[in-house]
Amino acid sequence: MAIKYGFPFLFQDVDEYIDPVIDNVLEKNIKGAQGRQIILLGDKEVDYDPNFKLYLNTKLANPKYSPSVFGKAMVINYTVTLKGLEDQLLSVIVGFERKELEEQRERLIQETSENKKLLKDLEDSLLRELATSTGNMLDNVELVHTLEETKTKATEVSEKLKLAGKTAVDIDKLRDGYRPAAKRGAILFFVLAEMALVNTMYQYSLASYLEVFDFSLRKSLPDSILQKRLRNIMDTLTYNVYNYGCTGLFEKHKLLFSFNMTIKIEQAEFRAPQNELDFFLKGNLSLEKSKRKKPCSWLPDQGWEDIIRLAELFPQECGTLPDDVEKHDAEWKSWYDLDSPEQAAFPMKYKDNLTSFQKLLLLRCFRIDRVYRAVTDYVTLTMGEKYVQPPVISFEAIFDQSTPNSPIVFILSPGSDPASDLMKLAERTGFGGSRLKFLAMGQGQEKVALQLLETAVSRGQWLMLQNCHLLVKWLKDLEKSLERVSKPHPDFRLWLTTDPTKDFPIGILQKSLKVVTEPPNGLKLNMRATYFKIPYDMLEGCPHPAFRSLVYVLAFFHAVVQERRKYGKIGWNVPYDFNESDFQVCMEILNTYLTKAFNQADSKIPWGSLKYLIGEVMYGGRAIDSFDRRILMVYMDEYLGDFIFDTFQPFHFFQNDEVDYRIPKDGPKDDYVEEIESLPLANTPEVFGLHPNAEIGYYTQAARDMWKHLIELQPQTGETGGGISRDEYISQVAKDIQNKLPKVFDLDLIRKKLGLEISPTTVVLLQEVERFNKLIVRMGRSLAELQRALAGEVGMSSELDEVARALFNGQIPVIWRKLAPDTLKSLGNWMLHFKKRFDQYSTWIDEGEPTVMWLSGLHIPESYLTALVQATCRKNGWPLDRSTLYTQVTKYHTAEEVTERSGQGCFVSGLYLEGADWSTEKSCLIRSKPKVLVVELPILKVIPIESHRLKLQNTLRTPVYTTSMRRNAMGVGLVFDSDLSTTKHISHWVLQGVCLSLNSD
Repeated sequence: MAIKYGFPFLFQDVDEYIDPVIDNVLEKNIKGAQGRQIILLGDKEVDYDPNFKLYLNTKLANPKYSPSVFGKAMVINYTVTLKGLEDQLLSVIVGFERKELEEQRERLIQETSENKKLLKDLEDSLLRELATSTGNMLDNVELVHTLEETKTKATEVSEKLKLAGKTAVDIDKLRDGYRPAAKRGAILFFVLAEMALVNTMYQYSLASYLEVFDFSLRKSLPDSILQKRLRNIMDTLTYNVYNYGCTGLFEKHKLLFSFNMTIKIEQAEFRAPQNELDFFLKGNLSLEKSKRKKPCSWLPDQGWEDIIRLAELFPQECGTLPDDVEKHDAEWKSWYDLDSPEQAAFPMKYKDNLTSFQKLLLLRCFRIDRVYRAVTDYVTLTMGEKYVQPPVISFEAIFDQSTPNSPIVFILSPGSDPASDLMKLAERTGFGGSRLKFLAMGQGQEKVALQLLETAVSRGQWLMLQNCHLLVKWLKDLEKSLERVSKPHPDFRLWLTTDPTKDFPIGILQKSLKVVTEPPNGLKLNMRATYFKIPYDMLEGCPHPAFRSLVYVLAFFHAVVQERRKYGKIGWNVPYDFNESDFQVCMEILNTYLTKAFNQADSKIPWGSLKYLIGEVMYGGRAIDSFDRRILMVYMDEYLGDFIFDTFQPFHFFQNDEVDYRIPKDGPKDDYVEEIESLPLANTPEVFGLHPNAEIGYYTQAARDMWKHLIELQPQTGETGGGISRDEYISQVAKDIQNKLPKVFDLDLIRKKLGLEISPTTVVLLQEVERFNKLIVRMGRSLAELQRALAGEVGMSSELDEVARALFNGQIPVIWRKLAPDTLKSLGNWMLHFKKRFDQYSTWIDEGEPTVMWLSGLHIPESYLTALVQATCRKNGWPLDRSTLYTQVTKYHTAEEVTERSGQGCFVSGLYLEGADWSTEKSCLIRSKPKVLVVELPILKVIPIESHRLKLQNTLRTPVYTTSMRRNAMGVGLVFDSDLSTTKHISHWVLQGVCLSLNSD
């Protein structure tokens, strides 16, 4: 229709895929035949009207279209800018505060445009008459009359326009008084909108933001003095936006949000300059190590590099820093060793002459693990304490904020379940029973859901659709159905629950109220929530005297396995979704077994069955990793057994000078609740059997994650610290790496050199070198293409753009990562690793197999170990399937100390021990030293052996992983198991999450 009759046509909410059916229209493939113009649309010929216009719009913030789309259509970036939004908000504020002023301004604009139009009309009619007049001009009375009239009117209108101009200036002056508040509003919207880069579920539309803005204007205290009134508006608005944002953010992103907000507000007032922020986020990115040697052993290597860079960047404040550290070693070390150095006074002059933000930069060099806490302190100091205390989510408040037109989306996290809370809310607000409809989404539920939606809209019911992430494609239909709803019943509400998913329709997210539900944080809150949901009669229902105590043990165990998750990989390899239903079922199991024992007058409690059902079946059923299952079984052995009722030696889960976690005496539910209330809010990792260092690992990782997200939120343009443009900087880094690339290995030459007798380990070498060649070629090619793209000789593809961004941020480009062993290193450290790998391959080719193999330098270390077993089996005539590896830690600390190859097996270097320390004197595992998370293990001897001969005692089966990310849910990352000798019971090390990794980060 539109093409035929020449109307404009709009496609709304297009995503990155554009249907090829409209290709002809985009390319304007118009065919002329017998005086008519036609265009092919699919298989139909349609008459084409030249007035036809096609518009497509998308809600994606940064869509990636192919170059051909850019060639066929004109792409306009229509997102709101900071300045544009500021003017828009200024009109809203002035309209609210000084209504008459805004109305006068709008009238003025209207009058001015009418007057200008009048002038134009007069000129046109004059010109028309002049053009059409014939004969002598002076005889034409009508023309002279028009001239006169035009002249007087023109003078009159010009006067009016002058006056309007003057009035406009006066009004603008008055309006500009309110500009600071509008500017703050614009900054806050962009802080909110940027969060979408952190997680795609965090989508906010301008319309929903304007509601928060209006609400804040109404709620802020009035004041006759303009400055005070502005202060009130800005404070109320900032806090409301913080609360509004926090409701829909995961716990781990809330501090990131308030820090980003603080920085943006500070930068708008010209504090916290960009080059300081860049250093805080990236540290020292250079590929070269500094010439100056590290003066003290207690300082981390990267920390020293950062100190050198800090002194170069800010000579005024920190120019003498490297010298100060060297000369006053003791003073700096005592500050470094404090538990919370960020709260103590900084050494020497630095306590007085640094701004609060510069102190963060200094802390970054010494103690990364304290940065997270220091950022909290910085936000508290700059913005106030309420900006680091997120609001508690109350369902009543959510219901008050909701409207029939905007759905409420619950973003789920493991262990949370909003359904039961929603049912309670429904009962309290009179929506219980038939007025609340539930539907769990899944295959074939699409039609049912739409029917329920229709009924709910017309009858004013609540509808909850659970697990929407299982039907992401169908959500587009839901979005369309919601748009068609024009007049919903005022009581209607739509509640959706979903896991965070990439393809969730932006339209629904932008107009919805997003709520993140998470299990409570900390042992005490977790147990409190568990006990809150146990009915009173349930505890009284079992006649066995041990039942109530065992429910408390179970609640403690449930809290412990959930809290371990917070410590990342040292807690669990895979973050499991242990939730309420596991606890409820285990409580039923306890009830059944204990009632049976009581009825049969059996004094023994069936511990074996209980441990198996709780540890292996209910909780262990979720654990897909064998080492994670081992942790669960150790907890079972530690928490369940007759020893917990021993009166001679009372049982404690954990006990130190400050706190005692124990089982309270048997009594009613309130006694147990009282015991839980007496526990401290924060708990040390030792309660779970972890080392206190686990907390350092947790905070270090939290700081790194925060930096990673903040780097993505930085503007990707403009000047870098040294005053050179981004492109020049990237080009320099690329040249730098290009110069360091070695030549490719000549595989034919190597094969020739090795001759015909090829051993299993030689096969490994050939495969490794082939893989390494691919990486060199890929790096060389992408760097050369990038240089050309930066020079403008070829187009910048999305792949090259990714390489450029990675080099700019000091990270490893994805296309290189795919061809290299897994790593968490930054680009500079990875280049050193790359060089070391090249050296090992070269030595292996030229001088034969190394005496000590550096395993991290191999792309697939497992293949080398398998080849070892194979070679030994051939030599000794053992069956391959009945042979295995076992390991011994030697006394050698460096590869140089090993002079000869081992007869059987090989020596391996470069292993790092996490979760424990190693004693060379006693040759066994010992407890980690404070603040030392990872230690290098002495050279390890790997020995192939026949399985039936292997009898090990006092050893811990320790997994060896590629990086400290350990192994993921797919089982990727585990290399082999090693045996480390121990004098303590192995449960001690299992709970501490001991492992070996091939790379330090």
